[in-house]
Amino acid sequence: MTAPSDRIADTLKLSRPAHRALAAANIVTFADAATWTRKAIADLHGIGPKTFTELDPAMAERGLTYKDR
Repeated sequence: MTAPSDRIADTLKLSRPAHRALAAANIVTFADAATWTRKAIADLHGIGPKTFTELDPAMAERGLTYKDR
């Protein structure tokens, strides 16, 4: 089971479209996001620049980075 602080939806105040886009891509935790490139996440319908103003610092806080390619 995933700790609540690891779940993106429980931690970040993202728009509903962004939450839906991440969930549809099975990106539920910050570790899930780390298996994707930043560009691939940005290309998801519903993800905009504001998503990364929340997601980037949260990833860094957890010592995680996006996949390189």
